[in-house]
Amino acid sequence: MRTKHFLIIAFAAAALLAGTPSFAAKKAAQKPATTASSSATAPTTGIVGGVPVLPAKAWLVMDFDSGEVLASSNPDEPLPPASLTKMMTSYLVEQALKSGKLKENDLVSVSQYAWCRGSSTESCMYLPLNSQATVIDMLRGVIIQSGNDASKALAEHLGGTEEGFAKMMNAEAKRLGMTKTNFVNATGLPDPAHKASARDLAILARAIIRDSSKYYPIYAERDFTFNKIKQGNRNALLYTDPSVDGLKTGHTEDAGYCLVTSAKRNGMRLITVILNTSSAQARADETRTLLNWGFGNFEKATPLQPNTAVGTAKVRYGTVDTVAAGLGAPWTVTVPRGQKVETAVQLKPDLEAPIAKGAVVGKVVASSNGKQLSEAPLVAQADVERANFFKRAWQGVTGMFGK
Repeated sequence: MRTKHFLIIAFAAAALLAGTPSFAAKKAAQKPATTASSSATAPTTGIVGGVPVLPAKAWLVMDFDSGEVLASSNPDEPLPPASLTKMMTSYLVEQALKSGKLKENDLVSVSQYAWCRGSSTESCMYLPLNSQATVIDMLRGVIIQSGNDASKALAEHLGGTEEGFAKMMNAEAKRLGMTKTNFVNATGLPDPAHKASARDLAILARAIIRDSSKYYPIYAERDFTFNKIKQGNRNALLYTDPSVDGLKTGHTEDAGYCLVTSAKRNGMRLITVILNTSSAQARADETRTLLNWGFGNFEKATPLQPNTAVGTAKVRYGTVDTVAAGLGAPWTVTVPRGQKVETAVQLKPDLEAPIAKGAVVGKVVASSNGKQLSEAPLVAQADVERANFFKRAWQGVTGMFGK
């Protein structure tokens, strides 16, 4: 009887203890972290074991400067990208403007095919049928209003047809290294063959920020008015987080709610991708989680200062035998907070004069905890002229027999 009472008391105490916060936290920490794409009981948004856990089908955090993926889940599965597609549409237009192929005030016609009838199933800039609008207005219509009509009109203007423009999109995707992407149209309207991965979309976002600096501020604009119709940017974070300055939202039934975002804090820029989550609120909340985790756990480090000699490279047949090597431009790396960065200098062994100041003479590699983080070229810090014939001959002899 005493044994029975003891067991009852023991079970009651265990149940009471299990309900305490500290015990629950310890038990949660002992459970293996699930991925964002695992099972019907999707995890809620948060951080588990120091790593983000999100209910999105795929997500990713990328450091803009290096292109390094800091964390991800299911980053390489081709998924429907919805209107995130329009980042490639706008990128091609921006590059055409940059090259002079297009001008901002060029007029673009709105064909019957491009015209948007204003149904509830698609987003529109509301360009009138058979009208014209400038390239720069249509670019804003694509980026801010997510206009399918503007996207199609620009596609026809640049590619002849939307199909022709899709070929241009895929060629550019291949050039950028987007290996899991296939574009069928300029809008992201559903098609079984129209896919992109989270990693590829981050690569595209990085290209837009890097290559379209003149037009990238448009991605941060909160609204745009055309034809007396004012529409707001669907990226909710532009209204709540001053560090966010782009890029694009997307939604279809197949794609779910998607968001590609970039933010810059304390000199560090991060890119995040959320694919196939449950609502507009969820994609904003999950993006906040990724940004706060990334900025909270990583920092910028400057391994070496530019224009400072970090090594001496040997030079053959020069008026001098060596040249100082150093960084030609500022160099930063992204590392987990508090980690020490180590550098290793590698100089080219067979340099011959003449060597111009700024010529690459080696590289420096940054690593942390044994993992390579980044590398940067080392350049000559001065000119080295070629020696006259007699000195070169003497250097050749001493090189053969030693000094």
